[in-house]
Amino acid sequence: MYDTYAMRNSQELTRDPPRRQKVQSAEYGLVVLKTLGRLGGAATLSHLAAELEAPAAKLHRYLASLKDTGFVEQDPQSGRYLLGAEAIAIGLAAMRQTDVVGLAAPALAELAETMGVSAFVAILGNGGPTIMRWEEPLQAVTVNVRAGSILPVLWSATGRAFGAFGKAQAIDALIQSELKAATSAQKKLIGSRKAAEAMFDEVRQTGCAVVRDVLLNGISAVAAPVFDAHGKVSAVITALGTSGQIDASPKSKLAAAVMARAEAIGVRLGYTSKASPVAKKAPPAR
Repeated sequence: MYDTYAMRNSQELTRDPPRRQKVQSAEYGLVVLKTLGRLGGAATLSHLAAELEAPAAKLHRYLASLKDTGFVEQDPQSGRYLLGAEAIAIGLAAMRQTDVVGLAAPALAELAETMGVSAFVAILGNGGPTIMRWEEPLQAVTVNVRAGSILPVLWSATGRAFGAFGKAQAIDALIQSELKAATSAQKKLIGSRKAAEAMFDEVRQTGCAVVRDVLLNGISAVAAPVFDAHGKVSAVITALGTSGQIDASPKSKLAAAVMARAEAIGVRLGYTSKASPVAKKAPPAR
């Protein structure tokens, strides 16, 4: 049915050059808006023309139409073109749909179903990394953490992802507190701030944090950060399972799947740079 519609639509455009021109004009107008947004929402005509590699006279006609419809404004003092009220209204509507916990829900369900792991999303709360949403596979792993649980920075994959990629002062305070209260077994793993920083460096190099039998005996986990439009850690996506049944190493299929989904959520939040060195495509279901 869709193919039939698309074919008919294409035929109509071919028979109706003015309509085709209108569609092309609309598409180019969107390109102009996207470019203006990429330049920070303000640019001169010459700057836009250079970015689009287009004649200034042609671009001026499109900007005039965008001004008439409220999508672009022009500063009378500098002459620069700015995103207008209509463009801002669309941006605000899109922002209202960028709740990171809500955006993570489909990814968590997919991880649980295709990889056979428990998966959750956590944000940095007042007490530390806090689980906000949890998804279970068909054969759930019994652990004593659930939505609302607060995780340590040094001893959980989730916390390590926040510690490696986040820059909140609260994280530093949590690290100091955890080092001070560490057990003898934990001190053998990370006994100083220097050792903690070395661990965080390794997490940054691989793009994800992994733990095996650290926070919970017999449980392994892998976690990856979700970056927002400003490059800050908005949340962390974590997958966990029994150590004997999953491979939570940094180069595993599970790690690639977690990082790919975390990056995809970041794109929805407006993040445009590479979030990790691992391939973006998620692996097929096992």
